[in-house]
Amino acid sequence: MRQNIGIYGGTFNPIHIGHLVAAQDAIERHRLDRLFWVPSARPPHKRRAGLAPAEERCALIAAAIAGAPRMAVCRWEIERAGPSYTVDTLRRFRAEFPRANLFFLIGADSLYELHTWREIGAILDLCRVVSVARPGFALRRSRIRLPAARVARLLADRVPGHEIGVSSTEIRRRLAAGRPIRYLVPDAVEALIRERGLYRAGRARDEG
Repeated sequence: MRQNIGIYGGTFNPIHIGHLVAAQDAIERHRLDRLFWVPSARPPHKRRAGLAPAEERCALIAAAIAGAPRMAVCRWEIERAGPSYTVDTLRRFRAEFPRANLFFLIGADSLYELHTWREIGAILDLCRVVSVARPGFALRRSRIRLPAARVARLLADRVPGHEIGVSSTEIRRRLAAGRPIRYLVPDAVEALIRERGLYRAGRARDEG
């Protein structure tokens, strides 16, 4: 029987409960046997200002998913030189799991940017792109700038799930302002952030 492998890429700067709930929703909806968290080292589509070091973000993910039997951290993008292009990561997953069904998780708002991704045609051939609903985001089919058949497949693979109104940006701002983040991230993640002094006011300029 073919395995269903989930791949959740992103900066996770930091990981929070919204990411974790989305991952669980995708596991249930698409019956994923395993889910790999793939933190980006140098994301080509995002500014690096305020981005915590890759090793720190990797440690936060590991703390968040400790004890989750189906989840693991994948360090390939951290260890690979150059920008973190999704197509390169997916090709390696295909080589490692030649008979598996690959599911790549993204936020629903990223569907509007897919046409700008490097080798998007190859990406859509290598995997099924699973988009997770975002709070307050109303998806417009007409704004997905891809061929109709591709758009139909993307919409069919959407995960309605739970919409958790938490963002990494909000968490970073709260930490910089000295405000609490309890319940927005797992306890182990909060403890590690505070132990290592991440996202404090003044430090964000030096991170990344």
